[in-house]
Amino acid sequence: MIIMKSMEEIEKMRAAGKILAECHRQIAGLIKPGITTWEIDQFAEKFILSQGATPEQKGYHGYPYATCASVNDVICHGFPKHEELKDGDIVTIDMVVNLNGWLADSAWSYGVGTISEQAEKLLATTKESLFKGIEQAVAGNRIGDVAHAIQVYAESNGYSVVRDFIGHGIGSEMHEAPEVPHYGPAGKGPRIKEGMVFTIEPMLNTGSYRTKVDADGWTARTIDGGLSAQYEHTLAVTPQGTIILTEL
Repeated sequence: MIIMKSMEEIEKMRAAGKILAECHRQIAGLIKPGITTWEIDQFAEKFILSQGATPEQKGYHGYPYATCASVNDVICHGFPKHEELKDGDIVTIDMVVNLNGWLADSAWSYGVGTISEQAEKLLATTKESLFKGIEQAVAGNRIGDVAHAIQVYAESNGYSVVRDFIGHGIGSEMHEAPEVPHYGPAGKGPRIKEGMVFTIEPMLNTGSYRTKVDADGWTARTIDGGLSAQYEHTLAVTPQGTIILTEL
């Protein structure tokens, strides 16, 4: 069942989203060759706690960190590590902020130092595919319209769209209905209505969309070693239109 949110509840989620967006803004200034994703994770946790919020991912089904840190061929759910990031790497930082019981979720991909033209194009296309999806996330459309817009844009630029991980409703729980895939036909899926809050979080790969999971049970990688990138926002559908809760 899709849990509709009141405007008061959406405003509480927006407050969580502002903390998350500011954390991403500060992380962007930290990322450079030589920093570790462990250090980024420690910074994010301290920052979130300093704002009176908590990192919702930590402890979720036993996940031990405040962030997911996914480097190069890691699609999502990568563990923060003590290994230094290198010039030319790309890294996705994904986190969920809990402020007074209400959640916001956002992931962002970053280039480390000077990255290749291939990586630059992947990041730009993935980010734009998110906004192509957001354009369709309006009352009266269907979730399939969001998914189709993302897939068409990604594949027209030569990238594959990950199938195994999708967006989701969010509120006082991290994962709620509806499921929000990033591929598939238009005109299908639940009707988008005022009061719905959900994430759109396309993951694009340079090679196959297929995935494999490491022995840790969390870290998902491209099956062929190709690069992967992800951008994610939490959105709320309101009487005034669809708003992004995870931007400043």
